[in-house]
Amino acid sequence: MVHLLRHGEVYNPDGVLYGRLPGYHLSERGQQMAEVVAGAIADRDITHVVASPLERAQETAAASAAVLGLPVGSDERLIESTNQFQGVSFKGGYLKLLRPGLLRHLYNPFQPSWGESYAHVASRMWAAVLDARIAAEGHEALLVSHQLPIWITRLYAEGRPFFHDPRRRQCTLCSLTSLTFEADTLVSVGYSEPAGYLITPDERNANFSAGGAHDDQAHDDQAHDDQTPA
Repeated sequence: MVHLLRHGEVYNPDGVLYGRLPGYHLSERGQQMAEVVAGAIADRDITHVVASPLERAQETAAASAAVLGLPVGSDERLIESTNQFQGVSFKGGYLKLLRPGLLRHLYNPFQPSWGESYAHVASRMWAAVLDARIAAEGHEALLVSHQLPIWITRLYAEGRPFFHDPRRRQCTLCSLTSLTFEADTLVSVGYSEPAGYLITPDERNANFSAGGAHDDQAHDDQAHDDQTPA
């Protein structure tokens, strides 16, 4: 089995779409989420732990690795996708996308035109999955990544089209998307939310992680996606 773990909530009180920017760490609740997941998988036969090089993924992986007694590797293929809106604060809503300098990137939602193509994301993520399967042959592997790359990997694994509504992704904070192989053949895809009880219903519809902002901005600018629009 290869488990794809989405990182926990990020401290982001300004509502910045952080993408691949450095310096974005787990919030206090995000760390709690990571520890809950670590407890949930402590008895799994995981022998291989690798994470995206971004801080939020490495910190999430560290909690599980500590419980499992394993080191955390780093794999660039698990990183967040590129995004032309990286660094823009969307605190207060998405009307900022109507600015000419940003609107021009929205011409093709199928690719998508504002960032790395879905096909490229699927290619690099699936290569990482297959390498992890080999590294943990006969056991299980844990890969820590980000919402969009994990969701695209699931769509690829299930043979579904890449174009989708970001609000419909089944990939909440610190969720596990689990791929089961028999030899080199994928036989099933599972999904679980060990830390789901820490996320409110309103936050499940939010657009990107904004830990630390819960008291001073609307829920629809809070806790969910690393990489919207995507």
